[in-house]
Amino acid sequence: MTQSITTSFPQILSVSGLNRLAKETLEACFPLFWISGEISNFTRAASGHWYFSLKDDRAQVRCVMFKGRNSLLNTLPREGDLIEARATVTLYEARGDFQLTIDFLQPAGMGRLYEAFEQLKQKLQAQGLFDAARKKPIPTEPCRIGVVTSADAAALRDVLTAIQRRYPGMGVIIYPTPVQGKGSAERIAQAIHTANQRLEVDTLLICRGGGSIEDLWSFNEEVVAHAIADCRIPTISGVGHETDFTIADFVADLRAATPTAAAELACPDQSRLIQHLDQLQLRLRRGMRTLLDRQAQTLDYMSRRLISPTQQLQQQKNTVLQLQHRLQLAMQHSLTGYQRQLQLLAASLQQLNPHHVLARGYAIVHKQDGRAVTSAQQLEISEQLAITLQHGAVQVSVTHLSNLK
Repeated sequence: MTQSITTSFPQILSVSGLNRLAKETLEACFPLFWISGEISNFTRAASGHWYFSLKDDRAQVRCVMFKGRNSLLNTLPREGDLIEARATVTLYEARGDFQLTIDFLQPAGMGRLYEAFEQLKQKLQAQGLFDAARKKPIPTEPCRIGVVTSADAAALRDVLTAIQRRYPGMGVIIYPTPVQGKGSAERIAQAIHTANQRLEVDTLLICRGGGSIEDLWSFNEEVVAHAIADCRIPTISGVGHETDFTIADFVADLRAATPTAAAELACPDQSRLIQHLDQLQLRLRRGMRTLLDRQAQTLDYMSRRLISPTQQLQQQKNTVLQLQHRLQLAMQHSLTGYQRQLQLLAASLQQLNPHHVLARGYAIVHKQDGRAVTSAQQLEISEQLAITLQHGAVQVSVTHLSNLK
């Protein structure tokens, strides 16, 4: 509770007491607020904390932004930057310095952009463009994937690399468009409309690499939002980095954290069995690591309790090695079991090979159009037939038909 000074009983304050009283008074009188100004004397301490001043043409104030808050920002402020900051007033007691503790900062003018973002978001949400009921499922086995992005962007290279890694034979169609700058929103919308008209892909990725809110603003335009909403092709939005959100993310059928993540969500993985085995192996390794860590912790605990722990430590180490060996054997046994299952499946497929039947004297009869003959009723006199034997094939002509019933 803030102390008070009365005139009836004069009180002699210590310097630290005065500073503490001033600090409590300032913090109680000033709630969290926004302030704008120009950054000067910016310093990044070894601790990770930022120290700088905010100034205008007539005054300045010292500021601190602690590491836990500034680590959430994507960019490092520079000398002379005009910013808007959310802050509280305080006093650094050790020096008696009046200062601001910065909770969040952004380039000046960003507040207007965020306000426009929220207004459009509320408008489109009221129109139902974000409703889960209108979201289309993403195909699990697409034949072709479309990509709406800049043709020379790093995001496109990331997408193509991810698709090549996951499914080398996947078809990709690129709908190139500028992704920032004047008129880019209309161009992005037109690229989406083009893909929607052609209907030549199964999934459409709308991608762009990271950047500031101004760089990503084309994906916050209403024309792009309606183009995505009108698209009959399932869409995945992969705009910016993990922490970036755009209107396109809310309208698309699925939001990905990055362009690479969008490609991974759209493209299936060819090696499911290998992935499953890798997961089993990972689980075994984690289990082994957990057991080893527990045993190591037990050894540490016992070593602190024993006066002469050499012999017991050796026994515990032997136990750990035995457990490690047993886990390795179990992992090898599991992998061997899967290999045997694959061998059995391969053998079963080999037994179903029709050429094994031909080896026992049977033959396959085909008409000229390739259809297999299973009944004399399918044939006519003089019709030409192809007979496949175990070794080679012959052409014959029908001279007589019997047992037509």
